[in-house]
Amino acid sequence: MYEVYVAARFEAAHRLVGDFGPASRMHGHTYRIEVIVRGEHLGEDGTLYDIGELGEAVKGLAASLDYRNLNEVPDLARANTTAEAVADYCWEKLAPPLRGKGLDSLVVRIWESPDAYAAREETLAS
Repeated sequence: MYEVYVAARFEAAHRLVGDFGPASRMHGHTYRIEVIVRGEHLGEDGTLYDIGELGEAVKGLAASLDYRNLNEVPDLARANTTAEAVADYCWEKLAPPLRGKGLDSLVVRIWESPDAYAAREETLAS
């Protein structure tokens, strides 16, 4: 199995709904998004996937969330903006152009701090 990894950072605020103690108040994080694509076979050019293209997609997604209130972002506004929900949102944004490219899976990790992340990993069925 081969994998390609890229990462980016963004600053964002949010508040959780429910019994989350202080996290139920508006607060912010320096988020780190890590993205991994995996596959069994390399292309004729010797790559699994163009790392530059993946990097640009991840940087663009991070930029779209930078200095935003995640509770106001369309498609996140209806969710409790947990790290899991942000990982799911990012996975759904990144997956469509990756399908049909010979990749097996996509992993998105959202780090809220250097010590804590949530992730979504799923196959990229065509």
